[in-house]
Amino acid sequence: MLTAITGINWGDEGKGRMVDLLSQSYDIVVRYQGGDNAGHTVKNERGKFVLNLIPSGILRPEVVCVMGGGMVIDPEHLEKEIAALRAQGVAIGPQNLKISDRATITMPFHVAQDGLEEARLAKTGAQFGSTRRGIAYTYGDKYMKKTLRMGDLVHLDEGVQKRLSTIVESKNLTLQNIYGEPPVAFDAMWAWCQKYAALFAPYICDTGDYLAAADDAGKKILFEAQLGALRDIDYGIYPYTSSSNTIGAYAPIGAGIPGRRLDRSVGIMKAYSSCVGEGPFTAELAMSEAEKDVLREHGHEYGAATGRPRRVGPFDAVASRYGVRCQGCDEIALTLLDVLDYMDEIPIVAQYRLSDGSVTDRFPMGKTLDDATPVLMTLPGWHCDITAARTWAQLPATAKAYVEALERMVGCRIRYVSVGPERDACIVRD
Repeated sequence: MLTAITGINWGDEGKGRMVDLLSQSYDIVVRYQGGDNAGHTVKNERGKFVLNLIPSGILRPEVVCVMGGGMVIDPEHLEKEIAALRAQGVAIGPQNLKISDRATITMPFHVAQDGLEEARLAKTGAQFGSTRRGIAYTYGDKYMKKTLRMGDLVHLDEGVQKRLSTIVESKNLTLQNIYGEPPVAFDAMWAWCQKYAALFAPYICDTGDYLAAADDAGKKILFEAQLGALRDIDYGIYPYTSSSNTIGAYAPIGAGIPGRRLDRSVGIMKAYSSCVGEGPFTAELAMSEAEKDVLREHGHEYGAATGRPRRVGPFDAVASRYGVRCQGCDEIALTLLDVLDYMDEIPIVAQYRLSDGSVTDRFPMGKTLDDATPVLMTLPGWHCDITAARTWAQLPATAKAYVEALERMVGCRIRYVSVGPERDACIVRD
């Protein structure tokens, strides 16, 4: 059984919370793309955990977690993340965390270049809203064949040394001649690799072989995405995207078993809209600044990886319908419904009005999206605390009507309804 849990919108939908909940029924949880720019926050009986690289299944001792070959991994960040989790009582070792030998290494110069370029672009207002974690530059160098992979750390021989020397020489041309920065020292980078080779060699393996054998043995595998469909490098709001494929169809590929097919796709979407980073975000035009401030505070909308305030707005049916289609969803988990408890009336972006005055249900791209404005509808709120509800019947009629309206608009069944951050604060509609 291969199941993907993916984001429907701009990311930050609550995927970590749902992976933590659903992983109780799975043997293996796999991250298949992205890097430490992910921010998955999980609250359970053990405390609050913020995960950037490690799959959210790590919070279940019986689950094996895999970091797939489609990821980019900063070993320095991974070391700190493991230390923080261990300090919170989470056991982590090669028996429950496996790192693909094909995953690309985010080097210190990738992080440095990301910050330098974003600062340069910011001078003219052309920045992308990067997390400055080096993700785009790692993926860029991957496709130019100018990177090391985690498997290289297991065999730091003369061949790897020669490749690293060539990579550093090439990177210094950019750092010195474009940004006016001092050169990267090869010896420092080689020592850096040696340090993390000693630390992570026991974790590195052919995760493709491991996952294929597990699938053949009937193990249940859960794929955890980073960000959402609208940040996919190919199908998202380009160029305001991530640098990897966030859609579920890529999960077996990025995990290491490209010949396998998903059996189930679960899409995660919020009961309202939120967005980190730059680019068009039609939903935020539907609320005043004061209304957005209130929604942001009720939803605690600050990035788990960056701490940045998220842009917020009403639920966007146009964008969500597109995201559901991209992810090939069989069912949906709706998160943070309880955040809307305070509203007397709840706005929904039902359609977009385009610059020529026409109205559309389709999610556009490019200049058409830049100029789009929201067409609103409203539904009555429930104006009461729903966090104690554990069954569909316990929800107020207006809350159920809101969920059913979203279900109709996006064209996919909402099976899970989250009413709080705790593990059990989730209603399953059978």
